[in-house]
Amino acid sequence: MKNLVLKWESEFISRGVAFGRAGVWSKTGANQPTQGSLSSEMQWCPVPNISPWGFINSGISTFDRPDEVNVEFDELNALIPVAQSFNSPFFRNQLWYWLQHFPDLSGLSTHFNPSLPPSLALFPELSKSGHGELFDYYLQEVCPRTAASSAFSSPFASVVLPFCLSASPTLFKAIQALGACHLSRLNPSYGAISLRYKSEALRDLRQRLSSEGSLICSMDPEVLVIMIMLCLYEIVDKCDQQWTIHLKGANDLIRLRRKQQMIFAQPMAPSDPVTRFAEQFFAFQDVMGRTACAKEVLFGTDYWKPDERNIDLWMGCSPELVSILAKITDMSRTRRQNTSDADKASFSLRAASLERQLENLVQEVGEGDDEILALVADSKRLAAMLYLHCSLHGASPTTPLVKSYVRQILRLISDLLDRKSLVNVTWPIFVSAVELDPYDDELFPEPGIKSGSGRAIVLRSLATMADSTISNIARTRAVITKLWQTRDSDLIKGAAMQNQCNDWEWYVVPISNAMSLA
Repeated sequence: MKNLVLKWESEFISRGVAFGRAGVWSKTGANQPTQGSLSSEMQWCPVPNISPWGFINSGISTFDRPDEVNVEFDELNALIPVAQSFNSPFFRNQLWYWLQHFPDLSGLSTHFNPSLPPSLALFPELSKSGHGELFDYYLQEVCPRTAASSAFSSPFASVVLPFCLSASPTLFKAIQALGACHLSRLNPSYGAISLRYKSEALRDLRQRLSSEGSLICSMDPEVLVIMIMLCLYEIVDKCDQQWTIHLKGANDLIRLRRKQQMIFAQPMAPSDPVTRFAEQFFAFQDVMGRTACAKEVLFGTDYWKPDERNIDLWMGCSPELVSILAKITDMSRTRRQNTSDADKASFSLRAASLERQLENLVQEVGEGDDEILALVADSKRLAAMLYLHCSLHGASPTTPLVKSYVRQILRLISDLLDRKSLVNVTWPIFVSAVELDPYDDELFPEPGIKSGSGRAIVLRSLATMADSTISNIARTRAVITKLWQTRDSDLIKGAAMQNQCNDWEWYVVPISNAMSLA
């Protein structure tokens, strides 16, 4: 049997060669022009660079359970960059930065410079654990990922590290648990170590609460710092309901301490920096998470100064902006309760007042001039405007004003992406992503400006943030892609949302429970 050789016409055309006798013979005997002769007149369109993180795949669960987010399935299809080694020159420089600001902590650097004194004198508890490198990892990898600006020290280092000089072994276990959990993304063998440290820290914390009582523990700032580390552990690990348990527990302790201060006529504002930072941490987590899920408030607006314009390094915005966000979320929860004309008129006036505050909001960097921090704060202000219009005024992705805000936010994100600085922008990326118009996804439609897909910018940013932040990007990406799939499906089916729900309540709230967007 002779070998069969297949020839493809497209291959011959691409080479400019006639396919068989095409163009050579015809019934009239005239030579016909070959298709290959047209190759010089063809204009080939440029092929965009397609990256693995750009694929959004659907499984059976996408259709069987439309209200559930499958984080594990989506994480398999997302490109999670390999974290930088904590032996890299960048983080060595970070270590020296901290040593310049905290000379008493020089003992931490034995892992990197054997000539420095051992760390056992400062932190004897590290010698008992057998994993002192996890504390170094927290210092050099976790702390820099909590602040958008490299010009200022993160409170996770500047506030927490000096406090560790007099801390109990429980706090060290909690810090090492967080470091091991974050490091397990690079080295899975640290997963079991992180779980062991977390279990020991939880056991010690329970014993302390049981033996000393909640009242005494509420007066000790170390308890709140331990709960911060355990809360971050759960966020980095799976970002499920577990981290909200620490949020609620911290809220109970803070309220108990404030109640005692009222009884003894003491000032409500904490005087020590550790307690101030702990209260701010949990209150900010509560405000930002509730913007997505619209749950009942835990930390009220009394935790924020409505006239504080200085941008907080960890929050990436001013306390004044957070105060406005908390009020918007509270109003969105009561929106459907306004049945009378008087209630609706009052609601509109309050919404207009908040909108004016956001339009006139000035956020100041404070000492020095950090352009990155200013860009991050402005992206959150624009996201707050977008959130207000969608949650209070019923705007949707097709609303021209929404399209304008989405493009402004993603342009800022694109700029930060080019600068390789994407810390503290999880919330603006999320807000702009969930309000992208499926029919109008072009990010830069104006002539003379490079084009770009909004969804591509979001996915690329999330893929980059997987290595540059301590947020759970896998959960955030899964929720965003789930919402995109729902919108696309509704466009095909022509489904309409219920009259009493606006776009935010219909698409975002049902699938955004227990999200950490701080």
